[in-house]
This record gives sequence, C-alpha cells and structure tokens, in this order.
Amino acid sequence: MVFILGVNFNEHKLVQKALESFYGLGQQASARILAKYSIHPRAKMGTLPPKIATALTAELSTMTIENDARRLVLDNIKRLRDMGTYRGRRHAMGLPVRGQQTRNQIANARKLNKIERHG
Repeated sequence: MVFILGVNFNEHKLVQKALESFYGLGQQASARILAKYSIHPRAKMGTLPPKIATALTAELSTMTIENDARRLVLDNIKRLRDMGTYRGRRHAMGLPVRGQQTRNQIANARKLNKIERHG
C-alpha cells in the first residue's frame, strides 16, 4: 500500500488514476504532475520510490483539491444565489442551469442541484 495525502492506494493501481481519484484533479492536471516528476503514464503505485511519493504528497498539498475544491464550488453557487442571478435561482429551484430542456427529463438536474430549496 502506498500512502499519498492521507489515502492508501493499492500497489497495482496506475499512478495517473490514483491522482485522478482526488476531487479537483482531472486528466490534464494529473498528466502535468506525472511529466513534472518524470513518471511514466502507465507506471503503477508500487513502482514509485518513496522519495517521489513524498514529492507527490507535497505537490498535492499545495493544490486546491478535495474539501477545498468542494467548498469553492459551493461558495460560487451561494454567491450566485445571493446576487439573485438566473443561474442562482435555477440552482435554488433544483432545475437545469445551463439551458437544458425541462419538458421531459430533468432527473439529473434535480439530483445534482440539491442545495436547500428555500430562497
């Protein structure tokens, strides 16, 4: 087991997929980190030297990921709601925000926009 930023990863997991499992890190950011530390894209977690694992932890600790990224998104939605913008009102009502049709299928929007519906 390899320990990075408080998470244990299996030794057979790809390093890129392990980095992408953090909220706020996508394919491009994880590929950029791999290139910075000269790690092959198909490398497994078990093949990482401890020094590079420590460097990855230090790199991830400086980035806005996990709870910080979630808080940032929620703060942005709250700001839109407080200003009373169209997007903020759609978030508050649990409706699609980006112009999707509401005639038939809005189940996904109702699931994703579940922030308190009062005002």
